[in-house]
Amino acid sequence: MVHENVLQLVKMKGPVIPSQISREIGTNILLASAILSEMVSNNVLRVSSVKIGGSPLYYLPGQEARLQEHSSRLHEKEKKAYEMLKESGVLRDKRLDPVVRVALRQIKDFAKPLEVTIGESKELFWKWYLLPTTDAEPMIKSVLEQESPVPEEKQAKLLAGQSTAAGKPAEKPSIAPLKKQVAVKPKPVSEDAFSKKVKAYFEKNSIEVVWEKVIKKRTETDFIVRIPSAVGGLEYYCKARDKKRCSDSDLSAAYVQGQSRKLPVLFVTTGDLTKKAKEMFASEFEHITFKKI
Repeated sequence: MVHENVLQLVKMKGPVIPSQISREIGTNILLASAILSEMVSNNVLRVSSVKIGGSPLYYLPGQEARLQEHSSRLHEKEKKAYEMLKESGVLRDKRLDPVVRVALRQIKDFAKPLEVTIGESKELFWKWYLLPTTDAEPMIKSVLEQESPVPEEKQAKLLAGQSTAAGKPAEKPSIAPLKKQVAVKPKPVSEDAFSKKVKAYFEKNSIEVVWEKVIKKRTETDFIVRIPSAVGGLEYYCKARDKKRCSDSDLSAAYVQGQSRKLPVLFVTTGDLTKKAKEMFASEFEHITFKKI
């Protein structure tokens, strides 16, 4: 009986959070959450990635369009990617700014990945979640023809819903999830002048190295570091570059790496930022801490 009442409430109210259900059925949020989770497990309801106060939304199949009512909950960069995809219908991943690429991977409710075969290679495209794949296919072909014309026999074929010669459905579009960096003990590396300078900066500021990887000898190293704070040590992803002028692309790449690890970013360099990088730093990269050593 309780489950039926919850079902009727979701039908009337659309995507809901546990606190709404708990008030309506006169129970606590914990029990309401358990009921909603059980209904998701039984494929009666679906659950969103977007959250309100830390809680996802629960909704019925067919109510997906109403998730747009909660798009204001997205972060600034996610909202930018949301608007771009909604307007375009499809986006080619490799042509996008790194910040937008990361954001599309975060807004799973609204951005759906499609794996596209182009000749012998494969590419990732994103489609607006309400756009049928059959409608996305000609749009993707149009994008490919405009950006890089190819012979007709090599035009992209969407894997979603495509039938093979044997008559079996091809594998559904998929994308490998971004992996969170696992902290490991630092491996010994050769100490060059740049490495010594970075380590001296760390030591001076009581920064502990948790993980270290040399990307390019004497010029570029990645770290996971633990920075002291009033509430204890905070882990950061750190990009260290020995470079006279760091561009917006350098910041974007570091931002992507930090996002993939779900860590804030510390960018350490011997040089300065380009004019464009400085402009973007204030608006696009406010979560990156920049330090010149």
